[in-house]
Amino acid sequence: MDIASLIGLIAGFVLVIFGIVFDIDAGVNFGTLFNFLDVPSAIITFGGAFTCVLTSYSLSDYIKNLKGFTMIFKPPVIDEAGTIKSIIDLSNVARKEGLLALEEAANDLEDEFLKKGILLIVDGTDPELVRGILETELMCMEGRHKDVVGFWDNIAAMGPAWGMIGTLIGLVNMLKALDDPSAIGPAMAVALLTTLYGSLLANWIAIPASTKMKNNNAIEVQIKEVMIEGLLSIQAGENPRVIEEKLKSFLSPKTREAMTAENGGGEEDG
Repeated sequence: MDIASLIGLIAGFVLVIFGIVFDIDAGVNFGTLFNFLDVPSAIITFGGAFTCVLTSYSLSDYIKNLKGFTMIFKPPVIDEAGTIKSIIDLSNVARKEGLLALEEAANDLEDEFLKKGILLIVDGTDPELVRGILETELMCMEGRHKDVVGFWDNIAAMGPAWGMIGTLIGLVNMLKALDDPSAIGPAMAVALLTTLYGSLLANWIAIPASTKMKNNNAIEVQIKEVMIEGLLSIQAGENPRVIEEKLKSFLSPKTREAMTAENGGGEEDG
């Protein structure tokens, strides 16, 4: 589980509650929480935002994208250095025993994308076709991720919009009841709380979720680009050391240095 996402959501909730109940003069008063609870406001804002987005999707896609929220708690398991090491090991096998020997080595690979690429190479597939097949799979994966990201971007946009709709409803009700002072307060509460709820939905939940998914997608795309480049280099018969230096260019300087320090002695001996 990605503990950062969990901490962020909980900490954000706690800070909002603290801001509501804490008064520098009166201290903590949990009774003020009830001032911020309003069922009509919640129905207008949350109900409006989620049902509005439902209109844009089929029911199955809507449910799938809604469940996609759990993705922020499941970070991609990416071992950049380990992936490059696996590719270098495969290139050594290909260099010493030939490309056909990679078929047996592919059985030990856990990553299905990398395994698929190896089997395409073993089958003698044209390099451009290998690239095309793998990039198509990568593009489809990225498309699926973007569908979920787009869903939460839509929620982020609809939250404040429906909050404003609730505000207008509250103001209309308030203006129609100016002759009844007892009705002004509840109407004004709807007007203000819907704006608050819409902002919370967008800025506490939807936008952070969308951003996290985009970051995770970028990480997965990068590691698969490393695989594609490595596989094509193996197929081209490039020197393992050259392949390693080429793939290291995808890494951040810090990760590159750590990998070099870990494997430095072995590289010199080889």
